[in-house]
Amino acid sequence: MNKRFLLHILFWLAYCIQSTLHEYTWVHDNFAQQTNAFWLALKFNLCLVPIIMLFTYLVIYVFTDQVLTARRKLYIVIPQVILAMLVTIFLQNLVNNYVVTASLYPKDQVTFANIFDPYNGFMALLDTGYVTGLALALKLFRMQIVTLRNKRDLVKDKLETELKFLKNQINPHFLFNTLNNIYSLARKKSDCAPEMVMKLSKLLRFMLYESGKDTIPIADEIRIIEDYVELEKIRYDKRLTLSFDKQIDDMRQRIAPMILLSFVENAFKHGASETTENTCIAIKIVLQKGRLTFFINNSQEYNGANEVQEKIGLSNVRRQLELMYREFNLGIDNLADNFNVNLQINLNSYATI
Repeated sequence: MNKRFLLHILFWLAYCIQSTLHEYTWVHDNFAQQTNAFWLALKFNLCLVPIIMLFTYLVIYVFTDQVLTARRKLYIVIPQVILAMLVTIFLQNLVNNYVVTASLYPKDQVTFANIFDPYNGFMALLDTGYVTGLALALKLFRMQIVTLRNKRDLVKDKLETELKFLKNQINPHFLFNTLNNIYSLARKKSDCAPEMVMKLSKLLRFMLYESGKDTIPIADEIRIIEDYVELEKIRYDKRLTLSFDKQIDDMRQRIAPMILLSFVENAFKHGASETTENTCIAIKIVLQKGRLTFFINNSQEYNGANEVQEKIGLSNVRRQLELMYREFNLGIDNLADNFNVNLQINLNSYATI
């Protein structure tokens, strides 16, 4: 059974029970001689509910939709609602006159003029307005929930698309830099070129099968950083001084892939490759109870400015961090002779999009 249809049944069933009990109390208290007061109350409501249902569905599915979709102006819809309400009140008074009154006062003569009794009309207006207003409020509330859910889904789709785009930007950028390294060695006819190709194949395997995941164990991220460092050490040989300090309390801790590797790549690309003399790179990773501290420093030649200019790699990683982690702090210092990155992340604050 359709869920919406079931909810409608439950709504009208609840109203019938409430209205029948209310009617029973009135009949029982005022007509003690009626031994079948409950069944009379039930009969009265079974006659009145279809009329109220008809008006309620006209309001929530015809008049309201016309206003919300701007198919008709409000000044046209309001007279239609008033007319429908008057017809509903007339039909209710008709039932009250020829069913309710006739059942409770069988000896009294029922006249058509009683249908226009103002008191009965006012009570019918209250009863119909109460039910229709409640139904309309539930419909508008449901529409609001659906609208908010749709907005949330749109935002989620947008963020997922943006995150995939950022990852796709980083991976070719990383591959381009590594291929440049191999090309440089191949021109020199270095014996290290085959080894670099082998290590590059491992990196490509990681990029194809691991980097697309939401998170990976930090052990895998460290392993791929070590492979990348080995590639770069082959290229720069004795000109490079590198230290890599790791203090990890849980190698199974999950982390977004390629986050740390991107900073290491940046250190080599804008540090070692742009330095003519010996270069130093220091990497430190500390993980304690889900809180990661990552520090990387690379020496650089003074270029007359110390303004931080985030290239594609750094700006993309910053945006990924904003999308994926609720708690992080990224500090970047571009000094005269060295470039520092200090990243702190609560890895347990990973936000599923």
